[in-house]
Amino acid sequence: MNTVAQLLANKKHWNEGDHGNSRIERVHTIAQSASTLEAARLMNEHRVGSLIVTDTFNKISGIITERDILTRIVTAQLDPAKTQVDKAMTKDVIHCTPESSLTEVRHLMTDCKIRHIPVTDNDELVGMISIGDLNAASNADLTIEVKSMRQYITAG
Repeated sequence: MNTVAQLLANKKHWNEGDHGNSRIERVHTIAQSASTLEAARLMNEHRVGSLIVTDTFNKISGIITERDILTRIVTAQLDPAKTQVDKAMTKDVIHCTPESSLTEVRHLMTDCKIRHIPVTDNDELVGMISIGDLNAASNADLTIEVKSMRQYITAG
């Protein structure tokens, strides 16, 4: 597996074993005018670590993560029920395309110290990948390699 497009195609298969449920893979969004409490509840409900923030035209205006809520709301002792998402979100969204290589994305996550990257194609949101997705892709590749090596050795 080399590209983000290949990873996105495989995510549904990996999620089938997720707590015994077949999780529907989709990108969760929230309006920038919503409360950060609502954002935290959505993340908990969908078991995700980030939400894409959209403006009134349904375009990406930012991303809000668990870390954003912790560092910008909780530690500042702001009321999450009264603080809008646009006050806590990260405005400069780092993104990739379906053609991006997984190596490139892993370096981007490491260098920028982020764990979630939206995938866009012609400025349209088409997916989201996390560091966990990259790790699952590496594990899948290694499993295939190990099986191939075992077959080679036993056929020998």
